[in-house]
Amino acid sequence: MADFHTHISVSTAAGVLYGIGGFQAGLSWESSAIGGAFCSVSGMLPDLDSNSGIPLREAVAFSSAFVPMLMVDRLQHMGCSHEMMLIVTIGVYFFLRFGIAEVFRRYSVHRGMWHSIPAGITACLFAFLACSCEDMNLRLFKTIAIFIGFMSHILLDEIWSVEFRRGRYIFKSSFGTALKFWSQNRTANIFSYSLLALLCFLAYQDEGLMKRFGYRAEDVPHTAVEWVEMLRSRW
Repeated sequence: MADFHTHISVSTAAGVLYGIGGFQAGLSWESSAIGGAFCSVSGMLPDLDSNSGIPLREAVAFSSAFVPMLMVDRLQHMGCSHEMMLIVTIGVYFFLRFGIAEVFRRYSVHRGMWHSIPAGITACLFAFLACSCEDMNLRLFKTIAIFIGFMSHILLDEIWSVEFRRGRYIFKSSFGTALKFWSQNRTANIFSYSLLALLCFLAYQDEGLMKRFGYRAEDVPHTAVEWVEMLRSRW
């Protein structure tokens, strides 16, 4: 299994390339740098399910730091004052640092469902919903940066699960436990996909995303009654 320094080095290198690509595509150097930083930091997100040590500590610290950063645009869009933004971001930091981290320590298993492709998509959707800005391209740029960093981690774990000895490849017992769509724990699978479905539903109703595809916010159903009426009208 790749160690902490390998993971952060690869995700940082990917972030540098991603930031350069964003700048070459026409984004400002500030936005490109932020996207690169998100890619670098998200390379530690899968280690939130680590039992102990540097990976868990650093992953929690990084997550607690960059999620409030993602929410700045969202809070501005909601019209929050600078004082309220400070209160909210501090609250989010402590919630992640001492609340979510404790949940992962107690109930997650290393190389469980948090080390999977659905988990990477879940992290992206969390980021997409947390941040908000008028420029949808910039918002998607940040979201994709997190997915790249997350995937770099689990891809490295799979690569390190294969060794070349005496002219042939040896597959370790950990092979296939990172780059996967489900685990052997049915409860974890159900919870993971339920959370993913919920986030997809919330993203579907996001005003900015709907505008990008030509829909108005009032045309998107937001209640169960509206969903039933829409389905009845279509069927």
